[in-house]
Amino acid sequence: MSGGMSAQRSIAIGIGFMVLAAAIFGLMDAVVKWLSPRYPTPQIMFFRSLFAFPPILFMIWRGGRGWADLHTRRIAGHGLRSVYGCLAMLCFFYAYRSMPLAEVTAIAFSAPIFIAVLSVWLLGERVGLHRWSAIVVGFIGMLVILRPGQDFMQGGSLLVVLATLLYALAMIQIRKLSATETTNGTAFYFTAFCTLYTGLALPWFWVTPSLADLPLLIAVGLLGGMAQLCMTRAFARAPASVVAPFDYTHLLWSVLFGWYLFGDFPDAQTWIGAAIVVASGLYILYRETMRRGQV
Repeated sequence: MSGGMSAQRSIAIGIGFMVLAAAIFGLMDAVVKWLSPRYPTPQIMFFRSLFAFPPILFMIWRGGRGWADLHTRRIAGHGLRSVYGCLAMLCFFYAYRSMPLAEVTAIAFSAPIFIAVLSVWLLGERVGLHRWSAIVVGFIGMLVILRPGQDFMQGGSLLVVLATLLYALAMIQIRKLSATETTNGTAFYFTAFCTLYTGLALPWFWVTPSLADLPLLIAVGLLGGMAQLCMTRAFARAPASVVAPFDYTHLLWSVLFGWYLFGDFPDAQTWIGAAIVVASGLYILYRETMRRGQV
């Protein structure tokens, strides 16, 4: 009886960590959008990476293997994963300048769809009829949000699609690394490489922050690192098939922050498209966990 209660408590804590991670990521996105009109995107990315180190180093210090998590023989693989991840972040952050937070988030939720497609060619995985059907439905949902033909080329929509594709490539690379690398090590090397990449670009993009904005720039990094810490804890406390769906609460926070801070509220078409994309992503997750024997 006590074992069952303990397992239930662990799952509840895992869900709580995932919901908290989604909320923190939503707040981080809102701060990035707030700062975007005044600071170049590479500079915001530099602060996002540099000040993510304290939470990540804490995560490594408290982890089971400690600093041994940083041991790697696949530094080139980490570098490639970081290129994909940094370019994805660059596109997402640029898109925040011209698009509502909720719309960017809703399109980004199509990442599982891209991952499922890319896994066929890059990982040699087999995708059955059920997942292919969910992929097609998910792309339809994305088109509903994107509204091709309605100033599609002028807005940031294509940039968000590119960002989501790059994010999917980063996730595929993480799958390849996961055979030998730890989660903490992968997070550390991504943060280190992204800090290096954006730091090298700073001389061409630097704008001296005001005293009011400097804490916000630092907060972007701290929030990103804290969200990653919470997400790692979520997957450590409960199965991925249980906690992963709660990542979709990120959309609710994006709606809330977008409405409160910027006066943006999704229209009916965005809600419908987002619902289709989320349903497709959840079904792909379900079929994936079924295939891996996790449910």
